[in-house]
Amino acid sequence: MRISRELEISLALAFNEARRRRHEFVCIEHLLYALLHDEDIIDIIRHCGGDVDALKRALENFFDRHLERVPDGLPVQPQQTTGFQRVLQRAAAHVQSAGKEEIQARNVLVAIFREQDSHAAYFMEQQGITRLDVLNYISHGVSKIFEDNFSRLPAGDEDDDEEELEGEPRKGRDPLALFTTELVAKAAAGKIDPIIGREQELARTAHVLCRRRKNNPVFVGEPGVGKTALAEGLALMIHRGKVPRSLQNAKIYALDMGALLAGTRFRGDFEQRLKGVIAGLRKQPNAILFIDEIHTLVGAGAASGGSLDASNILKPALQAGELRCIGATTYQDYKNYFERDRALARRFQKIEIAEPTVEQTLEIVRGLKKHYERHHGVTYTRGALKAAVELAARYINDRHLPDKALDVIDEAGAKLQAEGGPTQRRRVVRVKDVEQIVAQMAKIPPRSVSVSDRERLQTLERDLKLSVFGQDEAIHTLASAIKLARAGLGQPEKPVGCFLFAGPTGVGKTEVAKQLASTLGIEFIRFDMSEYMEAHTVSRLIGAPPGYVGFDQGGLLTDAIRKTPHAVLLLDEIEKAHPNLFNILLQVMDHATLTDNNGRKADFRNVILIMTTNAGAQEMAAAPIGFGGRSNEHRSQEALERLFSPEFRNRLDAIIHFKPLTPDVVEKVVDKFIAQLDAQLNERQVFLQITPAARQYLAEKGYDRAFGARPMARLIQTEIKRVLADEILFGRLQNGGRVEVDAVGGRLAFRYEPLSEARPVGAADID
Repeated sequence: MRISRELEISLALAFNEARRRRHEFVCIEHLLYALLHDEDIIDIIRHCGGDVDALKRALENFFDRHLERVPDGLPVQPQQTTGFQRVLQRAAAHVQSAGKEEIQARNVLVAIFREQDSHAAYFMEQQGITRLDVLNYISHGVSKIFEDNFSRLPAGDEDDDEEELEGEPRKGRDPLALFTTELVAKAAAGKIDPIIGREQELARTAHVLCRRRKNNPVFVGEPGVGKTALAEGLALMIHRGKVPRSLQNAKIYALDMGALLAGTRFRGDFEQRLKGVIAGLRKQPNAILFIDEIHTLVGAGAASGGSLDASNILKPALQAGELRCIGATTYQDYKNYFERDRALARRFQKIEIAEPTVEQTLEIVRGLKKHYERHHGVTYTRGALKAAVELAARYINDRHLPDKALDVIDEAGAKLQAEGGPTQRRRVVRVKDVEQIVAQMAKIPPRSVSVSDRERLQTLERDLKLSVFGQDEAIHTLASAIKLARAGLGQPEKPVGCFLFAGPTGVGKTEVAKQLASTLGIEFIRFDMSEYMEAHTVSRLIGAPPGYVGFDQGGLLTDAIRKTPHAVLLLDEIEKAHPNLFNILLQVMDHATLTDNNGRKADFRNVILIMTTNAGAQEMAAAPIGFGGRSNEHRSQEALERLFSPEFRNRLDAIIHFKPLTPDVVEKVVDKFIAQLDAQLNERQVFLQITPAARQYLAEKGYDRAFGARPMARLIQTEIKRVLADEILFGRLQNGGRVEVDAVGGRLAFRYEPLSEARPVGAADID
């Protein structure tokens, strides 16, 4: 067994100290005095609540008063006392029993406590340092804060708090400094933004704090309305002296729940920390505790099945009026957690913090403008601030004012700062910059139409007519409504457009919706209403009700729109849906809002809602009976009126009737399908040519007035694709080539030219 290098130094120092002071014996006190110069021992003493400097002074006083000096002129050879020897022997025995090979200074420190009659043990016990405290810290890293002034810290905090430990007074570290932030001092240092408005709420808070009993306000409001800022604003008012006399010189301590909980390894650690904070507040004159997210106290630290939690530790102090506390929480958390603990809730006075209006938010933003300008090195125009507030209030629906408006101006300033170089002069944030930020945050198009957007809208009708044939009137109505909305002349609280596409099958109703989304470059969301024919399936769109499987998963429709709020929403074959679905759509078409089962709202104001139906198609196709009967269009309209209620039809922007395809249009459809097939074949180096005769053959045989263009797709698949598939896989087109399709004798004929024999084919060679 060997002695560590540090302990050797301490033993030598103890002998040297005894020799320097001309003492006849080296005793336990000399050993402790030497150990107090070891960094490891200093750390242990401080974490056990002791004061190293005070211990040294006590030992020096003991040396001067109780130990005799050897007269000058006589040689000094200090001898070990029996107590000194017992300490070293006890430390060695302890190390040996633990199966270790090295005696360290900390082992000697523990052994000193067994010498109950020594002044060394007495001085440490005087400071409240016990053998158990030292063992707890050495073995488990539990740093003791004794009695009601202190709490425990894990060993992991040693390094972080090393600087704080330097020069600590005898009482150790203050739990208020460890687990709270003093807001009035923070306000004095200029680290708190000023609060604008909220005079009534601040006055009510001051009144509650001045009460004799139950002087504990709790701020309840939606996230982002300024509850935490209200507490900081109160600290700023206290610093400026603009509070009632009883609140003058008050201090507000914001509790750090993360620090309070972090590293609590053993039963009772959390409670001991919290009691240390409460005791520290009791000793502070005019102290106020601020707990943000106060609902987290309910149940915090409770053992499994136990009833004692953090809130129960607070209750006695709150009831007696010994401790003033300000809480902050949201409506939902107040209802779900805080209000359920009636004993805790009655000790607080509820102060509701409402969301400020647009005008009030504009005042707040203007008041805080200079802080953001200084941070980002930019300047905000008055128009930019107004646009930030108005656009945030209108388009960012999942958050609240003033938080979301401040987020907009903050990000706009950050964007300009990031784009500017190091030599960039001070830049100005304008309305257009704010619009771009809001568009990115809300996933919507900017209010100011860009050049590319303008060109896209200008050619929208033409592009749709190139993709869908024979429905010019329907496309014109649709394009006009979209241009109206993008020009800012639509109804702001409704979707961009609500359209019902009615007509026979296969005429392009669904295709128009797809091409519209593709042309505008936005998301295409499709729901097939045949999946929602039963009453219970309708709930899938907005989420299952409480108590049902999937309650916490939200709705398919609301989640899709919340994810991509700027989209084309297609409800295909709406007549097949259950009537309950029509009732859900009423509020979407009227107020552009849909609430899911969790209370979250989906915003439809940037959605183009399109519903398709085949209702009335049968009446349009039927031949009129008798003479002078009503027209087919009139009978089709009656069929739609029978299926859809007046309140549903009244909310539609337009009912667009799609006409059956004419023979002239069918030839264009042939060209479209052949172009799609040609694009597929080109990937395999196969080039397709269709003769006019084959084109005419497909148009005649693939046309059916009752079924629209779908028979054409089936005809091309059966008579062209199947033949080419065999040739590509096993025949003459395995390595690519040219194929010509002709119509001969009432059927299609194919002529193949493999790639090795074919000349290079250019774009002009392909029909």
